Amino acid sequence: MARLRAALATSAGGVVVSAEGTRASLVVGMRRRARDSVTWTLPKGTPDPGETLEETALREVGEETGLEVRIVEPLRSIEYDFVQDGTRIHKTVHYYLMEPTGGDLSRHDAEFERVRWVPFDEAGSLLSFATERELVADAAERLQATARAGASI
Repeated sequence: MARLRAALATSAGGVVVSAEGTRASLVVGMRRRARDSVTWTLPKGTPDPGETLEETALREVGEETGLEVRIVEPLRSIEYDFVQDGTRIHKTVHYYLMEPTGGDLSRHDAEFERVRWVPFDEAGSLLSFATERELVADAAERLQATARAGASI
């Protein structure tokens, strides 16, 4: 059996949060993977040449969600492996806690078939990947700590 080539990949994205109303919400997007399969995931993407991770996160989140956003603070990165075209890829995704400053979800690009706000307490049952569910749970804890301290995001 042939051995797979190995490669590294990096992306950056965001957990976009809105605290309007009684429950905090975040933005998620849906991609169709196969005829009857979809994934719900956080917005993220690959850096363009010369971009910082922060610039990539702002651009990709803007393109994929239709929102204008600002970075509040960095979140932890997640790592995972997958195989594509005979290559085993180890990917690191750098995430940032973000808040919207403008834009509209209806302006999202074709990366996602659908984009929507989802309450934090429903995200765990909607998001397709365990690493993203764990990241969102960490972000929710961080937001609760910030709220207890009397600050806003």
